[in-house]
Amino acid sequence: MAEVTLDQVPQKTREMFNRGFVAMERGNLDYSIDMMTACLELEPRLLQARKFLRSAQIKKFKASGGGKVAHLVSTLTGYSTALKVQSMIKTKPMQALEAVEKLLRNDPLNRSHIKLLEKAAEAAGEPEIAIQTLAIALEHFPHDTELLEHLGKLYMDNDQPRLGRKCFETLCELKPNDTAALKHLKDAMAIDSMSKDGWEKVGTKGTKFTDMMKDKKEADVLARESKAVVDKNDVAILIEENKARIQREPGNINYRRALANLYASNKMFSEAITVLQEAQTVSGARDPQIDQTISTIRLQSFDEEILKLKAANMTAAAEAKQQDRDLFLFNDTQDRVARYPNDLQIKYEFGVLLFQQDRINEAIQQFQASQRNAQRRIESLYYIGMCFKAKQQYDMAIEQLQKAISELPVMDDTKKKIIYELGLLFDLVGRKAEAMEHFKQIYQLDIGYRDVAAKVEQGYK
Repeated sequence: MAEVTLDQVPQKTREMFNRGFVAMERGNLDYSIDMMTACLELEPRLLQARKFLRSAQIKKFKASGGGKVAHLVSTLTGYSTALKVQSMIKTKPMQALEAVEKLLRNDPLNRSHIKLLEKAAEAAGEPEIAIQTLAIALEHFPHDTELLEHLGKLYMDNDQPRLGRKCFETLCELKPNDTAALKHLKDAMAIDSMSKDGWEKVGTKGTKFTDMMKDKKEADVLARESKAVVDKNDVAILIEENKARIQREPGNINYRRALANLYASNKMFSEAITVLQEAQTVSGARDPQIDQTISTIRLQSFDEEILKLKAANMTAAAEAKQQDRDLFLFNDTQDRVARYPNDLQIKYEFGVLLFQQDRINEAIQQFQASQRNAQRRIESLYYIGMCFKAKQQYDMAIEQLQKAISELPVMDDTKKKIIYELGLLFDLVGRKAEAMEHFKQIYQLDIGYRDVAAKVEQGYK
């Protein structure tokens, strides 16, 4: 069966995809995974959703320290489910596919589960799903000869000889004396040479020269998009291509986002904002993520003006423009808090601005709400502690910081910052020994952190 594009799915599915896509951009991986999974339950052939689902799963897996032990645990805990999947592959392949996806949610790079998905996808007549999954896995296991062989065969069986050839070339580099691998490579090279650039298709029934030129144009666009550094010529071409994509799929908000990003990255701020405002109109409702992007671009516009004024030695004008920027940021964030009362990320951002303006009680109110956001919980607890410190309510400040530390297993920069502030608090209330113990925790791992060396060494004196 053919892949389904975003423009071909119902509005509900498209909205879930857009929410999942934006959540991933903002680092809210759990919500992104939920949305992309829901998309695939409604339309398993929406490969774009599966691609972002796998990416979010892998990011989460790696962030949690996933490795060989995690693979082993997921294989053992998923053993009974894997057996059920094996029994369903022939009779209920689509259900088997859904079951494997649940296994991959916690361990998206488990090779035994990936092989199961490959079998289920092929049995369901969805080889594109198998190809996509194996290709993603190969990015993380580039020397896995079994993955290379399976993916190469899938490419060959699905009229993609050039990609199949690349797989078998790598396979032969890893296994130079393997006769089967060499035969696969020779076969792939022969088929690829016959179909090189697709010219042998000219004149065959149903194939047009314009179709081939369209494929070459798309390949050129993809090559430009993948460049690490995009020059002005690339930008102009990509802008026109995204305009064309929007005309073809006017309901695809992500094309409008991509176009706005191109404009903004090239300092065409008003054009970027216009595109995003059009996206709001097309979606039929205010989208908090698009609002956030519009705000970010407006801030970029302010920053560009401030840089120009500073370069022209117009210091007073630059300071005035900075004040305008700060006022815009505060008012805009306040408006978005009112507009989206359930968006905890915005509450956190507004809390920081309130704290910076010494509006402490109002800041506490925002942070007490934003601590329910898993991504912002630790920082929210930290700021609540800092607010109580500003109000000289030191016992409650200490309690909040201790709560934050208890939820941080690794001594990273965030934990160092909180331990340091907790040390200062203990010192402030006369609990010198406890203050010293906190400074020593940092001193033993990072002697250069702020002034802990001076504090610890003075303590010993």
